Amino acid sequence: MSPIVLYTIISLSATGIAAAIILFVIAQRFKVIEDPRIDMVEEILPGANCGGCGFAGCRNFAEACVSIRDLTRLYCPPGGNETMQEVASALGKEAAEKDPLVAVVRCSGSFAHRERTNNYDGAASCAIASSLYSGDTGCQYGCLGHGDCVRVCEFDAIHMNPETDLPVVTDDKCTACNACVIACPKDIIELRKKNKRDRKIFVSCINQDKGGIAKKSCSVACTGCGKCEKVCPHDAITIENFLAYIDPIKCKLCRKCAPECPTNAILEINFPPRKERVAEIEPEKGAETAVEPIASDKTGAEPKSE
Repeated sequence: MSPIVLYTIISLSATGIAAAIILFVIAQRFKVIEDPRIDMVEEILPGANCGGCGFAGCRNFAEACVSIRDLTRLYCPPGGNETMQEVASALGKEAAEKDPLVAVVRCSGSFAHRERTNNYDGAASCAIASSLYSGDTGCQYGCLGHGDCVRVCEFDAIHMNPETDLPVVTDDKCTACNACVIACPKDIIELRKKNKRDRKIFVSCINQDKGGIAKKSCSVACTGCGKCEKVCPHDAITIENFLAYIDPIKCKLCRKCAPECPTNAILEINFPPRKERVAEIEPEKGAETAVEPIASDKTGAEPKSE
């Protein structure tokens, strides 16, 4: 064998052995011993990796649960209170009970209420459409109807209604993972407190134009008239930028606001129909007292006189 070849083989072998030794020393010096409780917590979690907890995935959330002393600020929306209590029990920590949330769509501008002014001919994506123009109606705040929220939902909890071209949330399936809220470029989807029997009252509009302009573009737009704010006994309604907002924490579901809304922008969901009210008509002298029933409409709100 040639001395040059032999020298090359010896040099490469020595270099390889030296590199292996260096790598071994570095690996031993900087090795990370992972807490076995992380695997235990990850098995308890639903494994949706939806990001609703604020972390990149269930693994990251499990690491945070193990490393932090108090679980009060941590919450897994898909798992809910039951999962968090199980995690707390496994780690010997305490977890706070939190009210379950559900996604609501704050736009009622269907084809019947918002006249289309143009036809969009482009990629079927709300994110792309919103970056190109304000929308195909006179309302620049409303739903674009391309279903970005539907595509990001991992729980099959939201679908597009073909009749209204608006997203509809299935409360029983919604885990409040926040994915649809993030995906909507118009910010019309909001997480609100899930009350008993899934009952909720909210202003289904985010239009901040002045009253006349808002109503011209959508017949069910909030005009910021303030009638709902005046009748609310719990100080749960505020008017800002010509738009009413009902605080889900302060709201006691008394239902006094919805009948006052002249445009039916306030929705009452999962409530029983309103009872018929009997209105007494002032009789003339010598005339008999007459009563006239006032029927409720489909939403449960009493019709208003013009």
